[in-house]
This record gives sequence, structure tokens and C-alpha cells, in this order.
Amino acid sequence: MKKINVIGGGLAGCEAAYHIARQGIPVMLWEMRPGKNTPVHTTPNLAELVCSNSLKSELETTAQGLLKKEMRALGSILLDGADQVRVPAGSALAVDRESFARLITEQIESHPLISVMRQECSSIPNEGINIVATGPLTSESFSAYLRQITGEDNFYFFDAVAPSVSFESLDHNKIFRASRYGKGGEDYLNCPLTRDEYEHFYEELVKADTSAGHSIDRALFFEGCMPIEVMARRGMDTLRFGPMRPVGLYDKNGERPYAAVQLRQEDQDARIWGLVGFQTRLKWGEQDRILRMIPGLENAAFVRYGVMHRNSYINSPRLLLPSLQLKNEPRVLFAGQITGVEGYMESAATGIIAGINAVRLWRGLDTVVPGPNTMIGAC
Repeated sequence: MKKINVIGGGLAGCEAAYHIARQGIPVMLWEMRPGKNTPVHTTPNLAELVCSNSLKSELETTAQGLLKKEMRALGSILLDGADQVRVPAGSALAVDRESFARLITEQIESHPLISVMRQECSSIPNEGINIVATGPLTSESFSAYLRQITGEDNFYFFDAVAPSVSFESLDHNKIFRASRYGKGGEDYLNCPLTRDEYEHFYEELVKADTSAGHSIDRALFFEGCMPIEVMARRGMDTLRFGPMRPVGLYDKNGERPYAAVQLRQEDQDARIWGLVGFQTRLKWGEQDRILRMIPGLENAAFVRYGVMHRNSYINSPRLLLPSLQLKNEPRVLFAGQITGVEGYMESAATGIIAGINAVRLWRGLDTVVPGPNTMIGAC
């Protein structure tokens, strides 16, 4: 029985491989790590979350919550795994990122119909059905190959990761527990700032040195994951209406702070907490200096510093059919962030659809496209 190839072991690749295998069809899942790593992955595990540990809202009254409901109905392996390793995050679904990736890896590698090839795939196999889900950190060699077969250059933008700190290093006399508007109880740690503290923090932030090679004038940033120092340059109050907004939060005295920084639990033991919305490309020494100006973080021990990386994606409207098939080679489908989709769950959802259509192609059936009245179709 001929196998379907899935190239890339990220979120979309795992969803695609799992859906195909559930239909009784053998899958070869290609993953280049750990033999060849990326600038931000730190483990050899499949489905490693490299940015936030939050999969966003579960409320069905939100777009994210409705998307998850559709994915669960389609048998999402990632959401099933997330439920098993979730951590408190108010109305959002957040996970212990290491436990999550380890669990998904075990489930994929133990499936009798999935073979995991730990090797870089240098090209798309000439025969059979293939799904390309190599993500925004696709290797240079495979990116060059894609440019060759599509006749187009890839697009790109710069993305950033927020730092994380240890729980025991925080000053809990200055920090208060709460979720914004009381949604989810006291799941977040909140660092309140007075006006003077905020303005001093702001002034030091905009003056800070940034990493060489990523000049503010030249870099293209994703608006939904803007480095805080770049965001701050848009105006004094930008952060107060963004990641440092105080609305919906009240301190130990029942008063709303002038600004606030939220920390979200990142592991099941509550030892590591990430700064919400604090993606940064600052040099590590500057991160140490400036982030310690936040009340409660004066002696913070950084478990992970923020980093910057380049995300690449193809010109999907020109190259792909709505079924995610390559127009000039319909036996090849694309899924995940390499298609230009942004967000963990949005990327994973395209993996499910690519898996569904790969199965239909394998069975000689017409492909399907989710309708615009669905969240997945709307993505």
C-alpha cells in the first residue's frame, strides 16, 4: 500500500499525518530535526511550540473558540493532547509546552501506520500524494527548491518570542493575581505600574539597543506579534492600549493600575511564567536591564530570553487552489504557516483539511473546501 508523504512535523504536519492514519492509510512523516535545527526550536519533539504557550480563547462566542469546536469535531490530535497538559490561563487554552510536544510525539511515533523519518526532505517525491507543512522556518535548501518549482520568491516577515522567568525569583509582595475582567479566576500574575514607573520604563525601552541586522527601518514585522520596543516607538500610550493595558484589572487595593504587565503560567508545576505580549528583539543584556524595571521583576531569573526570527511563506493566492493543492501539481498540497496562515490553531486546522483532501485524492475522490460559513473555511 503506497504511503502518503507529509513533509514537516509541526502542528499542521502532525494533524495531517494523524488524520490520514486514522483513515487506515500509511503515512511517512518527514522531520529534519534534530539532525538539522532551526533558530528557535530547542527540542527534537514534534509539534514544539516556539512562541507563546497559549492556544487562545475557548469561548464559543469568539472566533478562536468556534475554530476549536470545529477542529474537535474533525478529531484534532493537538486539541486532545492540549486538554491533557493544560495550565491555568483564564478563558484561554494554554499548555505546558514541553509536556505537550512530548505527548504529541509519543502519539505520532507509536501509531502503527505512521513512520517518522528524521531526515531533511530535499525535494517533494516525484510520485504519490504529498503534503508540504514545513512551517515558517523552512530550511534554506527546501525553500530554494520551492522557489524553483513554483517560479516565485517566498515572502517573509520577522517574528519575535517573549521571555520567560522563574516563579521563585519574583517579588510577590508587588504582584497580584487576577484574570482580566475576572474571566478564569486568578490565573495570571500581574505587575502594576504607576504613571512615573510606566513613563520611565517607556523612555528606557525606546532608547534601548536592538539586535544587529534587524534595523527598525528595514525589518517587516507581523502586526500580531510586534516587538514591544518597535510598538513603543508608535507613541507613549501605545503599550498602555496594548500588552500593558490595565483595563479589567484591579490591584490588592481594589484600584486599577496606570499600566500592568501580565505573566502566564507555562508549565504544569507553575515554575515558569511568560511575559504576555512581550515579544522582543532586544539584546539579552538590555532585556535584563529594562525588564527588571517592571515592579516585581527586579530580581527575575530569566529562563528564556526573547529572540527574533524570520518567517517565510509562499504566495498562496497565486499558487494554491482553495483545496490547498498546488495548481500546477494537484497531487501536492500545502498546509500550515508556510501557506501564510498565522496562528497555532489556524495553522493546525489547515493540516486537518490537507489531510482530508490527501485521503480523498488517494481514494480517487474529488477534494473538498470548507464553506465560508465555517471558521475553518473563513480562515
